[in-house]
Amino acid sequence: AAVDIQPACLGLYCGRTVLSVNGSLETYGDCGVCPRGQRTDDNKICRECTGSPDRYDWLYLGFMAMLPLVLHWFFIEWYSGKKSSSALLQHITALLECSIAAVVTLLVSDPVGSLHIRSCRVKKLSDWYTMLYNPSPDYITTVHCTHEAVYPLYTIVFIYYAFCLVLMMLLRPLLVKKIACGLGKSDRFKSIYAALYFFPILTVLQAVGGGLLYYAFPYIVLVLSLVTLAVYMSASEVESFKDLLVRKKRLVVLFSHWLLHAYGIISISKLDKLEQDLPLLALVPAPALFYLMTAKYTEPSRILSEGGNGH
Repeated sequence: AAVDIQPACLGLYCGRTVLSVNGSLETYGDCGVCPRGQRTDDNKICRECTGSPDRYDWLYLGFMAMLPLVLHWFFIEWYSGKKSSSALLQHITALLECSIAAVVTLLVSDPVGSLHIRSCRVKKLSDWYTMLYNPSPDYITTVHCTHEAVYPLYTIVFIYYAFCLVLMMLLRPLLVKKIACGLGKSDRFKSIYAALYFFPILTVLQAVGGGLLYYAFPYIVLVLSLVTLAVYMSASEVESFKDLLVRKKRLVVLFSHWLLHAYGIISISKLDKLEQDLPLLALVPAPALFYLMTAKYTEPSRILSEGGNGH
């Protein structure tokens, strides 16, 4: 029997596409880039991604979806001013924009019209950077095999950011113009202008560091939530539980940080073993409690006065 001997397919991510299938016999094309939605198997054959994202993949997508929302809320709060009553409505609108953008992004992803998405499994960090592994067999010509090996975890974030931006430009200016009466004309749209800056930054961050973020995001969430909580409580001069109860806004900020703590812990543990991982969530209030118990001992004025008395 004649055996079809083909030259080896070089490169880490180059593969042969399946041209036709006749029973158990498959006919393959030349070695090259796999079509979108496919990646190479162990035999260098391009196979369609038929799996679905696992729990960690969904947590990663949730983190990337939260980034613009948290930044929206931060800049709305930053520019709304203490006298303005428009901040709450803007917060709700930002949440609505990001939620609609997330649902629409899932609906337009394959399979279209479903909230489920099909995906390829992430095996290693290099899967995110296939453009760095294009082979040069004769050291002169390069075989371009760049494709989305982590389909659709890389591009779906860009699609989501695009929808977020479009919805913000459609909804927010009308809302701000009507309700932000307490702000000056130049201050009204500053939170929107800020978004026009941070969306390109987030896009570049995903383009360059998507793979690194995929592996590091649980620790980023945990560290940032701890640091921002300490900074907020220090800036708000919260030194006791009574100070927290004075304003409802402080409690909202505290519970928001607790949710972020929980998200980081769940992302790190992946909740693979519920009986071991769920008790870790009891650690969520620990940083805030530690801060409240030690704040009075670390007050700068007290340290300075005690230092002065010592001399």
